[in-house]
Amino acid sequence: MVATIREDLVKRAVDVALSGADLAEERRRLPEETVDALAEAGLLQMCLPVELGGPGVDPLTTIGLIERVAYADGAAGWCSMISSTTASMSVFLEPDVAREVFGSARATGGVFAPNGKGVVAGSDVVVTGRWQWGSGTQHCDWVVGGARCDDGVQRTCVFPASMVEFHDTWYTSGMRGTGSLDFSVDAVAVPLERTVDPVRQKPRVDAPISAFPNFTLLGIGVAAVGLGVARRALDELVALAGAKTPQFSSRTLAASGFAQTELARAEAVLRSARAFLHEAVESAWGEAVEGRPVGVERRVEMRLAAMHAASECARVADTAFTVAGGSAVYDTSVLGRCLRDAHVVTQHIMVAPKLAETLGKHYMGVELDASMI
Repeated sequence: MVATIREDLVKRAVDVALSGADLAEERRRLPEETVDALAEAGLLQMCLPVELGGPGVDPLTTIGLIERVAYADGAAGWCSMISSTTASMSVFLEPDVAREVFGSARATGGVFAPNGKGVVAGSDVVVTGRWQWGSGTQHCDWVVGGARCDDGVQRTCVFPASMVEFHDTWYTSGMRGTGSLDFSVDAVAVPLERTVDPVRQKPRVDAPISAFPNFTLLGIGVAAVGLGVARRALDELVALAGAKTPQFSSRTLAASGFAQTELARAEAVLRSARAFLHEAVESAWGEAVEGRPVGVERRVEMRLAAMHAASECARVADTAFTVAGGSAVYDTSVLGRCLRDAHVVTQHIMVAPKLAETLGKHYMGVELDASMI
């Protein structure tokens, strides 16, 4: 089956995200117009296979599209990434269940971390818990939450949004528009067929995305948001530099040797990080398309590239902010938002700097637990 993403709808979604970025920042969640445009373009379900009613976009194209949305608005790119990668969980459900849940949804999201507790009762598991970082969950039809169950199994459970309580906790320095607030459920019964053991369960859909590691998919998606934000920061710097004459100077910022040098270095940093990520994803996807499991070597390589991209993108945003001078500190400056958003990207557990220790074990030939890689 062929993936279905229309370029005209993607362009419109990017334009709507751009025009709604200030409102998202103010309201601390995406405007409905942005969500609707992303959904119409298929940008909230990219990792849902065609066989289950989704667009079935390959990972390399997915991260490229996330990057484009994040360029317009980091928060919109983040929510697109969260919903699309959550949809990849569909391959572990029975196909009819997956179509009912993910195939019919405008958006999905939630948290895989097992912060909830579950009690198995017949064909259900009764879940109670509270999770942080529920990005975009207020516009989701279905919300996922991880739970440790009394039978010893860790399950990711899928709740209808109507059974979820949202808590107004999202007051942050960056990614304000993502609406990544806390959410909770209280004694909600979830059919076992609507739960997934993300580490041990085998895919039930024969599609290339089924062979691609879920946690890695999330990691490269997070990194793609950073790439879009960093690219926007450099472009904003160039636009500003051509028009700004710094105090005590007779030349524009664009004519400054310092600005020129820092921009060139940042450009090299960003392009190198992007190339490494794309190369790693392309190689791994080739294995998945051939029907081979993506091995530890490829998974570690992608996670390293994602971690590296996230940190380097924050460095690029730092450079753009610094070179711009006092103009960047105002709330009206896009550079300030880019700086804040880029640093939030680095805090995601899938790309956080501490991951380097785990990945370094692999390169040192030391045994490591690769179940979450």
